[in-house]
Amino acid sequence: MLVRSLRGETVSPAPIWFMRQAGRYLPEYRELRTKAASFLDFCYTPDLAVEATLQPMRRYAFDASIVFSDILVVPDALGQKTWFVQGEGPRLEPLTDVGSLSLAGFDAHLSPVYETIARLRAELPAEKALLGFCGAPWTLATYMIAGKGGGDQFAARKAAAADPVAFQALIDLLVEACARHLVAQVRAGADALQIFDSWASALDEDGFSRWSIRPIGEIVNKVRAATDVPIIGFPRGAGAGYCPFVEETRVDAVSLDWSVPMDLAKTLQTRVCVQGNLDPARLVAGGAQLDAAVDRICAALGAGPFVFNLGHGISLETPPAHVTRVIERVKAKTAS
Repeated sequence: MLVRSLRGETVSPAPIWFMRQAGRYLPEYRELRTKAASFLDFCYTPDLAVEATLQPMRRYAFDASIVFSDILVVPDALGQKTWFVQGEGPRLEPLTDVGSLSLAGFDAHLSPVYETIARLRAELPAEKALLGFCGAPWTLATYMIAGKGGGDQFAARKAAAADPVAFQALIDLLVEACARHLVAQVRAGADALQIFDSWASALDEDGFSRWSIRPIGEIVNKVRAATDVPIIGFPRGAGAGYCPFVEETRVDAVSLDWSVPMDLAKTLQTRVCVQGNLDPARLVAGGAQLDAAVDRICAALGAGPFVFNLGHGISLETPPAHVTRVIERVKAKTAS
């Protein structure tokens, strides 16, 4: 179902999955997490990553599963020291020299991720799609330069403005690394791919074109030269930039954050499959307002190529029962 939607078909009922559907809001995940010494160890241990990926598939009637991993495995595999601080998030040794990074050993370093995907594809029912993913070059660069996440990504914006030649060298390396990582995931068994540009909102118009659209378009071209699986782009917070993003990257589908108006979503749907865009806060709050939000999205987008999802990752505060409620409502509202 999901792959058909991503290729431009109108599917009834609409397929549904959630970003971060495997994670801390599930009690079974919290128990499983205690078995790994660190978050990266968790991602690189196929037994644990497979189990984490399958947990929400056992609990819910999702139509797709996304491999349990993280966008920062790419800089980690390029040789940048990367770790996670409990309760605070990712940390990286701030990048000062692109020359310190290398693709040598990249594939071998990420081989546990590909083993996880192969095992998942063998275990999941054929009708359940399996997604691979990566972070977009701009988003990865923001972490790599600052050494951590940050709302306005000032360090990366400053680096790009002060020395665009050096910044371009980093982006070029990340384009190659991301494309290689995505193709390897497809060869391992992924049915579709998503590129997360989670910090696209930090860029001005020129920066968005240069550091988000162009690199993602290059990745799409490289991946399509090797495989034909559909590709979802997610430039979170792009606003009016969603239209040129879709046109210039040539993604098969675009994932929308919750700020995107339905009129813009419907315009985008005339060009590609749209995915989204429930506010994760509404999922946490539940009740009649959640039902109304689900109904609005389904009424606006359910008659075209559409995948129901959140406008960003699921919150750890989410009551699991609310997820069941949304899935059941989406299926009922989009059934022909």
